[in-house]
Amino acid sequence: MPNPKRRHSKSRTGMRRAHDALVAPTIQLCPECKAPRLPHRACPGCGYYISAPTQTKRRNYSRQIFKPEE
Repeated sequence: MPNPKRRHSKSRTGMRRAHDALVAPTIQLCPECKAPRLPHRACPGCGYYISAPTQTKRRNYSRQIFKPEE
């Protein structure tokens, strides 16, 4: 694996890291049920997107217990 030939200055290191900051995601409220949702995505609460219902409503499968049939 190649190694750097010279040491990078603090200024160059800082300039490289200038774009590494984390940005919090923008959260909007659903106009139908007022639940928080990400923009340009269907609402996880009611399944609406642009005032129309969609088939992508999330279901919480983690709370269901699947038991094998005996």
